Amino acid sequence: MAAALKRFDGVDLPPARWRVKPSELESALGRITPERRQILSEAVKNVRRFHEAERRRVVKDWSETRKGVTVGQRVTAVDAAGLYVPGGRFAYPSTVIMTAIPAKAAGVKRVVMVTPPRHLTDEVKAAAYLTGVDEVYQIGGVAAVGALAHGTRTVKAVDLIVGPGGAWVTEAKRQVFGLVGLDALAGPSEIVIIFDGSAPVSFAAADLMAQGEHDPLARATLISTDAEALKAVRAGVDPRFRAQCRFVKARDLKDAAERSNTIAPEHLSLMVRNPKGLLPLIRHAGAIFLGAWSPVAAGDYWAGPSHVLPTARSARFSSGLSVQTFLKRSSIIGVSEAAMKKNARRVAVLPEAEGLTEHARSLRVRHG
Repeated sequence: MAAALKRFDGVDLPPARWRVKPSELESALGRITPERRQILSEAVKNVRRFHEAERRRVVKDWSETRKGVTVGQRVTAVDAAGLYVPGGRFAYPSTVIMTAIPAKAAGVKRVVMVTPPRHLTDEVKAAAYLTGVDEVYQIGGVAAVGALAHGTRTVKAVDLIVGPGGAWVTEAKRQVFGLVGLDALAGPSEIVIIFDGSAPVSFAAADLMAQGEHDPLARATLISTDAEALKAVRAGVDPRFRAQCRFVKARDLKDAAERSNTIAPEHLSLMVRNPKGLLPLIRHAGAIFLGAWSPVAAGDYWAGPSHVLPTARSARFSSGLSVQTFLKRSSIIGVSEAAMKKNARRVAVLPEAEGLTEHARSLRVRHG
């Protein structure tokens, strides 16, 4: 594993130095500026409040009994989750917050974070401390994914790996799926802005450029009902980012919403006069931002929901990372003696039709 780190990531670090001491995480909090410490703490508070509310309201055990048959579900967290915090072009304390807090709110007993050492900044360490990450390892890339999935002498294997990464990390996650669970296979970041010209052009241009900043492969699309607004926003985009942007004319807001649904973007900004009125027309989006004063950056860092979202049109069938990512459901089935005696022969007809005679026998033997 150490050889793989050196070969693929240029990191010559012996396994004995992979784990970051908890005391180092705590001390990092005191080394960052008071302003950064305050906003990190505030972001942690907001994100924790959101995901703890989700755990209370959305995910519950339940059961019902009718005619002697009890059915229901029991919801439990995975035992151990691995958080991949990327460190390619930038350092991402925000991703620590957005992955660790949902895991903790779900009740995961062991939360393990891996991140490339060159971007293990004091802010990243401080975020790990504030969110209660149990173990932090300064390893990244395919080696980190392999360590989380298979386990090593230094890193005990986990049950689920979450968090975004580059192309190699995504492929590594794909190859270990089944051995461990995954949140998603992340692609380049993306945004769609539906714009009716009512908001400042500078807002729309800034949000397009912010998305392009992530990565040269990131994509930003402006869909507008106003041709002049399209031209104005395009003119406001720095030439460095224009190749990453598309500008699309829509007939009306209904047409704009349907074009967005076809793209199924990671981020959708409804920069229109009545964003809540447009919301019912939206079927596919990882996160939806209501109005000109709700930039994606607010969701990326501070608002509450996780910023780890489906990309590459996968919002058609999947959701962003949340408490539910770390939970699994067990079906509960209980049949009373009286109900089984009454129904055993009737139910046995189905396995007999399939040719599964021993299944039928296990029912018939319980007939009264």
